[in-house]
Amino acid sequence: MPDQSPYARRLREIADALDAQPQPTDDVLTPHPGTLDVIRNRHTKRGQLNHAVPEVLQLHRRIRRYNADTDLPHGDIVALALDTWLRAKGYPPDLNSVE
Repeated sequence: MPDQSPYARRLREIADALDAQPQPTDDVLTPHPGTLDVIRNRHTKRGQLNHAVPEVLQLHRRIRRYNADTDLPHGDIVALALDTWLRAKGYPPDLNSVE
């Protein structure tokens, strides 16, 4: 009988990797745990993100209002929103790379 221990070991590794993945939630707007870790770390290097957006969407006003209601900094609001949307579209960050 052939030794199948390498296969069993590989299946256990795959199962462990799958268990380590964040579980999907019913709410697609739930921030990724890795993103929350980055946001919470105030030593994270930050950069400006300046883009022209349609004024009719009132994004600046809405961000200020959300900030007033939650005390979440403006930059964190934008980072969470964009990261969640980009992940949902299939563009996750490589948090292990350094730019």
